[in-house]
Amino acid sequence: MGALSRFIAHVYTLFLVFFTVLFLELVILVRSVAGSIGYTTAVDDQPMTTAQYLKLIEENNPASRYKTAGLERKECSVCLSVFDDGDEIRRLKCKHTFHKGCVDKWLEQDRATCPICRSLVLPEAIVVKYSQRHQIPLHRRRREFYGGSDEELILLLTSLHGNYMRRFM
Repeated sequence: MGALSRFIAHVYTLFLVFFTVLFLELVILVRSVAGSIGYTTAVDDQPMTTAQYLKLIEENNPASRYKTAGLERKECSVCLSVFDDGDEIRRLKCKHTFHKGCVDKWLEQDRATCPICRSLVLPEAIVVKYSQRHQIPLHRRRREFYGGSDEELILLLTSLHGNYMRRFM
């Protein structure tokens, strides 16, 4: 009789482990499907590439060549270098001037603001669309739901069922 009760307890434990793992997989599947349902492939919802983003910056704040005006020489507030004649510069709507390469690097970091006064260079909707390129792809979301190792999963399962499983391992 004692062997039968141990066998039933062992089957019960395996049943609990199996359905707990099944439940966790089901939760992961539901979350990934729910995330993919909200995803649409319309052209307007596609993340903006860096080239498209820089093109919009160029259209709204065109680059030009620097010419010395008088004795006063201005400097780029990003790299702190003095502008030389012929340097490619970008003057933002707020009237702050920078080397084109310096300010473009700043703007590529999802910052559509002037490095000095923080006034917007592009509308917020464009910046959001550009920053979507950093979002996690759908196939990697599953791993991020549970990023632990197999040993941690076993520890999680044993903590859910208490010390009952240790008798059989």
